[in-house]
Amino acid sequence: MPEQQLRYYESILYEEYQDLSQQLMKSSLFLLTAIFVSSVYGISPEPTPTPPLYSDATILNMKKLQRAALTSDYAYRQTAYMTNNIGPRLTGSPQAARAVEWVAAEMRKLGLEVKLQKLTVPHWVRGEEKGMLTEFPGMAKGTTQKIVLTALGGSIATPKEGLTAEVVVVETFDDLAKLGREKIEGKLVLFNNKFDRDLAAIGFGGNAYGQAVRYRGGGAVAAARFGAVGALVRSAGGSQNRLPHTGAMNYAPDVKKIPSAAVSFEDAEIIAYLAKMGTVKMNLILTPQTLPDTTTYNVIADLKGSERPEEIVVVSGHLDSWDLGTGALDDAVGVAAAMQVPYLMKKLNLKAKRTIRVVAFMNEENGFVGANTYADEADIKNHFAAIESDLGASHPIGFLFAGKAEAMPFLRPISKILSSQGASQIDRRPNASSDISTLTAKGVPSFGPWFDTRTYFNYHHNAADTLDKVNPKELSENGAVMAVLAYGLANLEQPLPR
Repeated sequence: MPEQQLRYYESILYEEYQDLSQQLMKSSLFLLTAIFVSSVYGISPEPTPTPPLYSDATILNMKKLQRAALTSDYAYRQTAYMTNNIGPRLTGSPQAARAVEWVAAEMRKLGLEVKLQKLTVPHWVRGEEKGMLTEFPGMAKGTTQKIVLTALGGSIATPKEGLTAEVVVVETFDDLAKLGREKIEGKLVLFNNKFDRDLAAIGFGGNAYGQAVRYRGGGAVAAARFGAVGALVRSAGGSQNRLPHTGAMNYAPDVKKIPSAAVSFEDAEIIAYLAKMGTVKMNLILTPQTLPDTTTYNVIADLKGSERPEEIVVVSGHLDSWDLGTGALDDAVGVAAAMQVPYLMKKLNLKAKRTIRVVAFMNEENGFVGANTYADEADIKNHFAAIESDLGASHPIGFLFAGKAEAMPFLRPISKILSSQGASQIDRRPNASSDISTLTAKGVPSFGPWFDTRTYFNYHHNAADTLDKVNPKELSENGAVMAVLAYGLANLEQPLPR
């Protein structure tokens, strides 16, 4: 029989026998073809007992959970409270501490076993931020021009009166190196590297962000190596509403620290335009403080499994946020969707064989202490899977998977259920989400909703990341993806390849 025809039979078998095990799928094509022929012509081969991947009850309950999630407003109400009642939750802030208490209390209300995992985290506060162009071609005598900017997380302060220096505009690190110390020393450097809105518009917002964020993270170090007194970066986001985009920046131990800020899309355009015409000078005032490290917590809440309680399926988001907005899309929605999983299971009186663990990670934005501590202290061999939502809550087209290719057939039944809401796609990647990447690196199969990211970076890390940007219907769709994944994996009849 031609190989192409054998592959055709194998594909039909896959569709017709979704509950067959991975081992059967790996058996010889001859045997698979024989089974197919027997189903057509009534020939009965010797039975080969194979345990199913998911029981009929599990399939039924995944569908129940999906329907309940799609009509529930629980995640939206939790998001609203986190953002409007508690507010921005920068690590070390009173709001971050309040959020820890609140999530723990909400999980205790559901009867989960709650633990607070102690963390020692950086404590940075923003202070005043102000930019003024004090000299530029064509300016009216005695005037200045305001520049809309924000300090980058971790930046040091300027002198109290600010610093005034000429602005040098570059687009890339290579451009900076070509100018050299002679043209950079004593000046402010603006990295005018544009966020690729066209790339984001076709669904690759994360890729566009990855290209732009290099300058936010490494701009200050690169500029300081050539003697710059400060670093500015064009905002690493898609907003064109004069909203600067904050986020963490880095220093190097062997390079002098200089203050660093992000300017809005519009102000980067203004400075670049003027700099082509002549000298541009700017007065920059930043008054952030890095306070002594402080104590905070990851919130860990377990819905104990009925048969294998030692095996854990993590469902998670990160509790901290930047302080310009209220952290709605990044990442109150992720925490809320994770919290909704045990809520719906309790409401439907569903039991899982494995423990479903809600983790609200702290310090994702400016230190990653929560993720690292969790992974360091986790019993990795008993972590069956990990799920996190951390790219907003737009329409999900499926889910991301970080793990072995051999596990893909184990996930198809889940994908089939999610197809009814337009979320059937599976994208296998090296990492599925931010905080759980530490678990992925240790071999834990990891998952996350696969989002439409066309508009997410218009709000990411800026003042517009507020509750009104959350679409309740789309949040419900994401909640359904997380709930079906968590419950299905927690009841999988066989171990996932890892």
